[in-house]
Amino acid sequence: MRLFPQSADLQLEFDKIKQIVTDYCSSQLGKQRATDMRIHTRKDFIETELAQTNEYLMLIRGGQYFPGNHSLNLSRELKLLGISGAVLTGEDFLQVRKLAESLQQLFRWFDPERIISYPNLHKVIADTYYEKQIIKSIDEVLDESGQVLDKASDDLARIRMSLFRKRNELRKLFEKIVQRLNKSGYAADIEESFLNGRRVVAVQAEFKRQVKGILHGESDTRRTTFIEPEETIELNNDIFSLESEEAKEVYRILRELTKQLSGYAPLLVHWHEILGEYDFIEGKAKLAADVNGVFPELSDKSGIDLVKAYHPLLYLYNRKLNKPTIPVTLKLDEKSRILVISGPNAGGKTVTMKTVGLLQMMVQAGLLVPVAPGTTFGIFKQLMIHIGDTQSLEFELSTYSSHLKNMKYFMENANGRTLFFIDELGSGSDPNLGGAFAEVILDELLRKHSYGIVTTHYLNLKVMAGKTAGFVNGAMAFDEQHLQPLYQLTIGKPGSSYTFSIAERIGLEKRLIDKARRLVDEDHFSLDKLLNRTEQDLRQIEEKEKELQRLMRHNEKLKKELEIQLNKEKHRQQVELLKEQNRVSEERIKYLRDMERKLKQVVFDWRKAESQEDKRELMKQLHALLFTQKQQQVVEKKKKKLNAKYVEVGGEPVAGVLALMQQNNQVGTVKEVRGKKAIVQLGLIPITVDTSDLVVVRLREETAG
Repeated sequence: MRLFPQSADLQLEFDKIKQIVTDYCSSQLGKQRATDMRIHTRKDFIETELAQTNEYLMLIRGGQYFPGNHSLNLSRELKLLGISGAVLTGEDFLQVRKLAESLQQLFRWFDPERIISYPNLHKVIADTYYEKQIIKSIDEVLDESGQVLDKASDDLARIRMSLFRKRNELRKLFEKIVQRLNKSGYAADIEESFLNGRRVVAVQAEFKRQVKGILHGESDTRRTTFIEPEETIELNNDIFSLESEEAKEVYRILRELTKQLSGYAPLLVHWHEILGEYDFIEGKAKLAADVNGVFPELSDKSGIDLVKAYHPLLYLYNRKLNKPTIPVTLKLDEKSRILVISGPNAGGKTVTMKTVGLLQMMVQAGLLVPVAPGTTFGIFKQLMIHIGDTQSLEFELSTYSSHLKNMKYFMENANGRTLFFIDELGSGSDPNLGGAFAEVILDELLRKHSYGIVTTHYLNLKVMAGKTAGFVNGAMAFDEQHLQPLYQLTIGKPGSSYTFSIAERIGLEKRLIDKARRLVDEDHFSLDKLLNRTEQDLRQIEEKEKELQRLMRHNEKLKKELEIQLNKEKHRQQVELLKEQNRVSEERIKYLRDMERKLKQVVFDWRKAESQEDKRELMKQLHALLFTQKQQQVVEKKKKKLNAKYVEVGGEPVAGVLALMQQNNQVGTVKEVRGKKAIVQLGLIPITVDTSDLVVVRLREETAG
């Protein structure tokens, strides 16, 4: 993306975003990628980088492990590996091994399932391969601490075995010499040491001539002398010679290993770049986690559709102070290419403009941004900015000539892929003349099909934006009663500067305010007053709409709670019904089991019966069991029906009461009682029954009603 001026990224504070990502990176390559972060203009590049950042963010939020040692810095070692005749040390090779091991872990991590889940992260290693010979070659030569193994060559094994024997022989000989010197009282407190790579004994200075050997030095106090005993000189010479041979052989082996792996230098460099790329992606994902960044929609066309977009740096700053950040919602498309924002000073016009510019740069750099779902970013090839105030110390164009010079560049170079931002268009000159030039500039930028945001106090620009196709007005909300900016952008209407309202609220003399009003054109004053009143009315409508939305949400919540309660009640009733059904089923099963047991007993007794008389008796039992039971069920059913209609009263039956005849389970009216007999009217038929067979009843209240 082309920027004008070159400091545009500083004015929009994109450099601070890059610094945050840089601080999150742990490798030099990752930090360099963050510092040199490119702003792409190709949709496929942007989508890939956004998707990679989003996939890594998913890993972070899910607490998942991603392999690879991203902090490795092997630029020097890999550069040496590619130089003919260079020799890497054992520690250098250990770093190379860590690099190869990291790639091995990456290839293992990306199993078929993860390749499907994280396809864009896999793209980073998709064009390379893993070479196991690198680790194998290093492990054949070096141990885990970077020392060359004895088995690395036959000569090295022979030399080290000889060294071991000679050093062991020297150790035993030294122990005897030290014991002798201690016994003689010649030895110093430290007894022995190493000087110039040779083993020496520590002798008190006054006895140095009593010990034969080579003098290698004295202590700082000159009280101790370090002597190589003559008995050990030949052994020390042999050890020194063997150590020299060992060093030469180790150097030869490391040189051979360097030469062997130099063929893999391009592959290792590519691996190193891969780890740096993953480190860079991780840094971008950590920034996204900080600012609640999301993956927005992308469009090949120019345009912006922001839904609840936050300025990321302002969001982070306010979060530390536990202060809310007001989001921006706006849209620039073919019908509304240029947004003209008006309103009082310090109301958030410039912050709104910078929010849009910074988010656009971040998206085209592959960074996730703090916006709501439904946000769409177009792709621009040019971004131009002109801030004429002192908010940017590195880019201050305060004179009108400088202002026009920049506007000239805008008009000459703008096109349909240009996004521009102009703060206080036309300022720095006579309001009438500056306003006229501002109209011409905006008209030309619209003719070039460019997109942008302009802030202004000029009334003629507000009028122009309201009546000219391609423009749209916007206003920063302001609480006139408390003289406080609300930092909320309202699209579709111009805003008042609240000049006289602010003067009145701060206590300026009324006569001075009235005098100023008389000096202002009546139409101009009336329009500003109308804008003022309209904005306040709109704020009241918005507040009422918010309250209505709140009540609707509350009603919806109550509706859901009621549905939950109804569902619970239905469920309870179903449970009770099932319980009753289960109880009836259990009684039925109990009855059938009892019947089965009795029938089995009858069959058993039948088989044992010897006389016809016994069998006839059993047949009677069977008949009573089968048919009496059925009759009993009918009676029980009839009783239930009667119990549902009548309730037992008790007492002696008298004329006029209802009575239940227990013999046939029927209810009638007692007409007359004669001793122990009673006449009961059952329908049209009078029946004489025993009074002991009667139970006095009455109709249930619900039945009677």
